[in-house]
Amino acid sequence: MSKHIAQTPKHPPSATGYLHDPARPILAHGRTMPAQSGIAPHHHPRAQLLWATAGVLRVTASAETWIVPASHAVWVPADMPHSVQSDTEVHIRNLYIDPSRPLRADNHSCAVLNLSDLMRALILRLHREDTSGAFPPRLLRLCDVIADEIEALPQAPLHLPGGRDPRLLRITRHLINHPDEARPLPELARNAATSPRSLERLFRQETGLSYRQWRARQRLLLAVERLSRGESSATIAYALGYRSPSAFTAAFRAAFGTPPQSFLKSETTP
Repeated sequence: MSKHIAQTPKHPPSATGYLHDPARPILAHGRTMPAQSGIAPHHHPRAQLLWATAGVLRVTASAETWIVPASHAVWVPADMPHSVQSDTEVHIRNLYIDPSRPLRADNHSCAVLNLSDLMRALILRLHREDTSGAFPPRLLRLCDVIADEIEALPQAPLHLPGGRDPRLLRITRHLINHPDEARPLPELARNAATSPRSLERLFRQETGLSYRQWRARQRLLLAVERLSRGESSATIAYALGYRSPSAFTAAFRAAFGTPPQSFLKSETTP
């Protein structure tokens, strides 16, 4: 989560997400996004499966953040306002699903999904197809397989909730833009024109986490980003303020069920 996200250069969204055409139920669109850039806030009638073949994407919607390493993709429901950022150059491979093919009805907001080997192969296969005209039966069958696989992808806990109360939003947005913020909660509460007790209550009510738990999750999502860049567990542990590499490994395993250096590898298995 880089600093000063609001200042990240923004590119316009793809027009593909706005095409209504049930005869072309799933469309592919690829793009390269330069380092330290993003896609401007937008929404489109087609749902979207967003995957970067390398690097890490950061998707923001409704003041919430999803961290998306290359071992994963992010599901964006139809008409969900969102924006995308990345600290490094990324090659994005999108799938856009027509509203006539509603998928993942239980996901009312964005969701990070574990990618299977089959799903990655299907994404790349559709990107090699000509989808500019009417789909032949063979291509419609491919879309059926893609839709079935999207429905089956499990969700990953790579989400940082943001809340809705203006006082809480002021704090969470600041912390997302400045993840190295070291000031204690009472000082942050003064800046939000509220009390520490009220701010702690807002964190629990609106994010389901205490302030301490929210910051701990933020640190772990930062760790996932750093792991995707090839940093060692020891480097990450000391950079993010853990007492020791073993303390970092224990916290990571408790959150994700696997040690840090195995996380990205294990998440790419079907």
